Parts: sequence; C-alpha cells; structure tokens
Amino acid sequence: MADQYDLLVIGAGPGGYVAAIRGAQLGMKVGIIEREHMAGICSNWGCIPTKALLRTAEVYGHMAHAKDYGLSAGEFGFDLAAIVDRSRKIAGQMNNGVQFLMKKNKVDIIWGEAQLTAPGEIVVKKMTKPPVEPQWPAPKTVLPEGTYKAKNIIIATGARPRVLPGIEPDGEKIWTYFEAMKPAKFPKSLVIMGSGAIGMEFASFYRSLGADVTVVELLPTILPVEDAEIAAHVRKRFEKRGIKMITDAKVAKVDKTASGITAHVELKSGEKSQISADVLISAVGVQCNTENLGLEKLGVKLNRGAITIDAYGRTNVPGVWAIGDVAGPPMLAHKAEHEAVVTVETIAGLKGVHGLDKLRVPGCTYCEPQVASVGLTEAKAKEAGREIKVGRFPFIGNGKAIALGEPEGLVKTIFDAKTGELLGAHMVGAEVTELIQGFVVAVGLETTEEDLMHTIFPHPTLSETMKESVLDAYGRALNI
Repeated sequence: MADQYDLLVIGAGPGGYVAAIRGAQLGMKVGIIEREHMAGICSNWGCIPTKALLRTAEVYGHMAHAKDYGLSAGEFGFDLAAIVDRSRKIAGQMNNGVQFLMKKNKVDIIWGEAQLTAPGEIVVKKMTKPPVEPQWPAPKTVLPEGTYKAKNIIIATGARPRVLPGIEPDGEKIWTYFEAMKPAKFPKSLVIMGSGAIGMEFASFYRSLGADVTVVELLPTILPVEDAEIAAHVRKRFEKRGIKMITDAKVAKVDKTASGITAHVELKSGEKSQISADVLISAVGVQCNTENLGLEKLGVKLNRGAITIDAYGRTNVPGVWAIGDVAGPPMLAHKAEHEAVVTVETIAGLKGVHGLDKLRVPGCTYCEPQVASVGLTEAKAKEAGREIKVGRFPFIGNGKAIALGEPEGLVKTIFDAKTGELLGAHMVGAEVTELIQGFVVAVGLETTEEDLMHTIFPHPTLSETMKESVLDAYGRALNI
C-alpha cells in the first residue's frame, strides 16, 4: 500500500529542504526524496565549498601584501590538498546539517530516484548511477523504494553543468566545476569558457594562487547579466591582476595534448587563435534536471528545458509544483529558498502570500573584486522606457575602504526620475555581497530616494558608499 503524504518534495537542495521544513512547520506530513546528496549542489559543490576556496585565496592574497599593512612575513605557500580538504569538510558539515534539520522537523527521507507515474503518485527506485564523488554517508534512517502518494508534489531537482558537443568534460583535462573544486594537481595554466559567476569565481581563485588564466566569453561583455559599467570595472580589475579576457569569441574546438589542451578560439570578427593550457574549465551555464521524472506523461509544460511555473510555483498540472533551478533563471540558491516558502504557503492556503518578483532577487559573484546587484540595470531601465536618475560613488571616497586597503570599487544606483523609486543598485568592491542586502530591502519596500537620504548610515563603514551614491543621483554627494 502506498504511503500517503500531504507533501512530497523531489530533491533535497536549498529549495527542496526548505520546502520540506516549511511544510512540516505548517503541520503537513512531509517526505523528501533524494538520489545523491542531502543539501544539493549548493552546499556540496557550489555556493558553500566555493566560498571556502575563495576565502583561502583571499587570505593568501593578504599574505602576499602584508608589507602594505606594515607587517612582515617570511616565505609562504599553499598546500593544495589541504585547501581542497578544508572545502570538502565544510561541504560535509552542511550535508550533515540538513540531515539533522530533516530529523528535527520529522521529515521522512526517501532515498532513490523519483518518477511521477500518475497525479499525486511517485515511484521511487534505487539509484541507477553512482552519485558524484565524494558521496557523504546516506542518512541513517531512510524509507525504502516503492510507491508514495501525496496531495501535492514539489519538484526541486536542480540543474547540472551544461555540456557543449565536442567539448565534453573528461575529468582530467576538461573540467566542470566538480573537478575544478577538487583538483589533484594545481594547474599552472587554465582556459575558462564563460564569464558568468562560476567562470569568474574560478578565474579569481586560480589566479590568486598563481595560475595563468584566460577567460573566453561569447558575448561582448563579461558578467553578461550585470550592469555594463560594473562589468567593465571588473574586467579592468581582472586584467590588472593578469587575467586575460577575450570577449565576442568562442572556443570552437579543444585538442587534448600530452601536456594539457589546446583551445581553438574564434573571434566574432573572424580572427582565429590557439591557446595552450594545462586545463580547460567549461563554465557555460547549466541545464535543468527534468529527465526521467515522468513530466511528459503528466503533461507538465517545459520552456527551454525548464519547468514552466507562475509566481507561486504552480505548474499547469494541479498538485504539481516546481521551484529552484529546475524552474529556470535566475538559478540561485536564495531564489530557490524563497520560492520554497512562497510555494508551500500557497499550498497551505495562507493569506497574503506574495508571489516571487524576480527583479527583487539579488545576484552576487564572489570573485576579487566582489560583484552584487538587484533590480534593473541602467540599460534595462532605459529599454523599459523609464526616465531615470543615476548616482555613482567610488570607494576611493570612503574612509573605511581606504583604511582597509580596498579603495577600488563603485556603487551605482538607478532611480525613477518621476517617482524617486529605487529601480536598481549595482556594486563592485570589497564586501559588496554583504552590503547589497540593504538595497534589496529598499527595493522590496519600494523605497524612494528621500527615504534613503533620511536614513543614517554608520561611520566609518563601507555602507556609506551606498548613501553617497543615492545623494549623487540628485547632485548632493558630500564626499566626492
């Protein structure tokens, strides 16, 4: 006899496990189905362990510039195995933490591969392929394979690295982010395909430790989703660090050689060149994990490989919901978590639930320098026909930035000229991934320039650059 649930969640990543917890909080009987690892890509292979690597690179960079702070240091170096081990241990800690949260909230864990076989019905089978290594121990208490029924099903199966034909990763000379996070040997040179967040973070990490790095981007600018002015600032900083940036170009072919790879690069202008390196990292985006779920049988609609949903996570099939990467961009863990709460509260029938507004989802890239943004870029605001006011404030005008030895950075704010509403904020520089939340709150509250001008920012802090940017949009900047 099939077990009956109020809610079954397929996938235990950030979206899935948060959905399970919120469902349990609202009194639902909840089960979560996972085939590889609790906590998903984010905690095991993405958000958290990459930040551990980047923190190592940051500290290493500070060591190299100790004399700039009046300090002296002897010879120093790095132990790659220890760096990777620290990152993997942190990932394991996150994995165990999610298992604890499932137990705490009395969520049943069902281990295996899920397939929707009928409305409200899921068949779970043993995994047909080994999970990505290393695999953390499976939860001690899990339910067996079999048939499970639920009033509502949330699909939170995430996404995986996109693979280009002819440039398939082999785990040795052509990497995805999986291999890039746990290299057995430090590559002295790399070619990175793609200048999105993943590509830029790995470019930053490997360059900080001394590798020769070349980034190849198909579009005219790096960080394509970011404001063009901010992206240009990042490019300048990357090139200053010795990272080569090639835009309006593609890697047409990759030859494997005895010593590494040769990437055949073709510019949009028709010019061709070859780059030899130890390794190529493919960071050309991700694709949704929608295969073998039974979506076609139930008639669940897809759009460019992603499950089609509304602002509340509904698909076109009653009782079937989707959240996170599998439901399309922006493919960010915090977006998935927010969608999870919105969707579960909608399922529960709570009043006053606000659907997801993607313009209010912040984006962060943790390279050096950091990049963060929310809302419309200047170009998008103009495309929308908005009359705008734009403010800018450089970090060089901020006392805390100078004291930190981080004077290179920029805060840019975009306002509706008629209403004063904050339409977008874009930042580059030290700790902007922490600062952006102030603007996220402001956008969410539909804050105007007057509200922000009357807000007192503490001194001395980097956050003062935020207020100065607002003031600058209206010709009132004080410290520049």
